[in-house]
Amino acid sequence: MKAFIATWLLACSLVLPASSQAQSDIHQPWDSLLRAYLVEGADGINRFDYRGLRADDADREALNAYIASLERFPVSTLEPDDAFAFWANLYNAVTVRLIVDEAPERSIRQIRPRPWSIGPWGVNRVELEGQALSLDDIEHGILRERFEAPLVHYAVNCASIGCPNLKPTAWRGDTLSMDLETAARAYINHPRGVRVTGDGLVASRIYDWFKEDFGGSDAGVIAHLLEYADPDLESRIRAQQSIHAYEYDWSLNDLEAGR
Repeated sequence: MKAFIATWLLACSLVLPASSQAQSDIHQPWDSLLRAYLVEGADGINRFDYRGLRADDADREALNAYIASLERFPVSTLEPDDAFAFWANLYNAVTVRLIVDEAPERSIRQIRPRPWSIGPWGVNRVELEGQALSLDDIEHGILRERFEAPLVHYAVNCASIGCPNLKPTAWRGDTLSMDLETAARAYINHPRGVRVTGDGLVASRIYDWFKEDFGGSDAGVIAHLLEYADPDLESRIRAQQSIHAYEYDWSLNDLEAGR
């Protein structure tokens, strides 16, 4: 993976960037699929109609065609914000296809390509510029490696209730900073991101699993939460000295399950 990233960075210095129009247009099919199948819930959780997409052959083919178009795209030519948007959209589209194809009943973790697997993330799913890539490669080897690691967690969706919402439109480089801030605020100010209980501060386990991205300590996590917390939540967080517990809900963000 390190060698791939080094080769990719070298390529960026040797070729002209793909036009913003070209990289924007390539994500239009993802916009259409999200409009058709993603539902923004009154409870603040976005859910996906996996069953509906599974039953529509034309739209399944549209998803496959979109992912194939990304595999053919010269990603190494993109400017940083456009590249971030590209990789986040690819990760999310591949994850949706995985759930549609495998049809787990309760959780993405039921998809185990090998007996010892804890989920589907380590198996190669796509190939770009001659490199086979898994979801882990995209998230950890590219996005967290190259970009601002804390904000990556608000851009990729692992098909779980506990995860930050799947964005209802494709990520795009020209609105990336604003959209990432919006996503961070939405998650942190929702109970599955952080809540203050009688026992103390309870935060998403994302902040524990990837604590290194948030300063490497509970204090670093709290500082990150305060950066995006609304005033009322901010005051309640400041009253806490530490994080009491980390929690995460692996339930599938399935529209049918949310009804």
